[in-house]
Parts: sequence; structure tokens; C-alpha cells
Amino acid sequence: MAQAVERAFAILDAVAGGPVALSEVARRVELPKSTVARLLGTLEGLGAVERVAGARYRIGPSLAELGGVGGAERSLVSVARPQLALLVRSLGEDAGLALPDGYAVHYVAQVESDHAVQVRDWTGTRAPMHAVPSGLVLLAEWPEEALAGYLARPLERLTAHTVVDPERLRRRLAEVRDQGVAWGREEYAEGIASVAAPVRDRRGKTVAALHVHGPAYRFPPPGQDDRVAAGVAAAAAAVSARLAGA
Repeated sequence: MAQAVERAFAILDAVAGGPVALSEVARRVELPKSTVARLLGTLEGLGAVERVAGARYRIGPSLAELGGVGGAERSLVSVARPQLALLVRSLGEDAGLALPDGYAVHYVAQVESDHAVQVRDWTGTRAPMHAVPSGLVLLAEWPEEALAGYLARPLERLTAHTVVDPERLRRRLAEVRDQGVAWGREEYAEGIASVAAPVRDRRGKTVAALHVHGPAYRFPPPGQDDRVAAGVAAAAAAVSARLAGA
């Protein structure tokens, strides 16, 4: 894994100066063209590099935006917060926003309900992607090679309900892609249920996840799974629309 990371950084350094052909990248990093082509494909899928003029590579939009990550995060939170507040009013449970952070999700905002019994504020917490709905909606759109790399690692089991079998997770991610939302029931923490939907940027790339969570004994209310999921998906779509129009 460490070698793959080192090679990826070497390739990013090689293309940082401007559009570079595959053969030139391979020469600069002193690796076979087939290896470089495979790594470039993965990086391209993640938005870290992009192809221009046919077969030349340069730094992609994901990395190009990293210089303004702090500002971008604050902007995304400000766009999402009104929708989080609407979800809290309509569903009666806490709502939050999470961003990808390597192989984890980082909870960056939460709006709380007025229930006497509440789930803790998860803002600032990082959680493994496979264990939470916000992570599942992000993983569902990863390129195959990146996903395979994630699933090849030992997957942490946080509760008795955490899904850690790679094939079960693949089937689950297919369902997430089909349904547009992900549910989690006591997989990250005992007694907590959650549902999440993807937030997309103007290119259609999933950049965040919007979720609602509550105590599993009352959330979701009996027979209300579809209504709750639809509300979360609609709120995420509204945030995406604002981002697309930004």
C-alpha cells in the first residue's frame, strides 16, 4: 500500500507542471508505462488528474481545489445548513453533513432536534466509510480500482451489525447506487440508525453526504422508511442544485 501511495505522489508531481504525455510521465517516475497508465486511470477516476488534448495529463479538479479546502468546506456547510434545518423540522431528528477524508468520512456540521433524548453531536468525528451511510454513498461512486483497494484492507467491525465482508459490501453498494440512499442500523454505534444521500458538485461528482440520524428505537418511525429516505434525498438534491448554480 505504501509503495502505491509513493508512486501516486510521484506521478502527481510529474504532471504538476502542465499537460504531460503518458510516456513522459513514465520516464520521469521511472516506471513501466503499463503501471503508470493503471495509476493514472485510478487518479483520473478520483479527479486527481485529468486528460487534455487526447492523451496528455495534468492536475485534476479535485486537487486543484485543495488550496481552498477550508473555504470550500465553509461554503458547503453554509449552503447545506438551511436544508439540514428543514430536515430537522420535518423529520424531528438531528441532521448533518459529512465530507470524504481519505478512507474515512469527516462530520463537519450538525443541526440538532429538540428531542429530550438526542444522539451526540458528531461534528469533528471521523468514521470508517464502510460503517456509516454517509461513507457508503461516497464509496458507491468510487472507481473500481479505488474501491478494490479499500475492500482489500482489514475492515474494522465497530458493532455486531457492521458489515465487513467485501462481497456483501459490494452488493450493498450496488443497492445504494440503485436506490440513491444508504441506510445504517446500529452499524457504527449501538442504538443509532441513520440514512444518507449524496451531495454532488456541478460536474455531478459526489463531494459530500447529507444524513439524518436518531435513536434506533424511534428512528425511522414504523412504516416511514421511504418517506424519510425521500426527504433526505430531496434535501441533498437541493444542496446539489445550489452547488451547481454557484
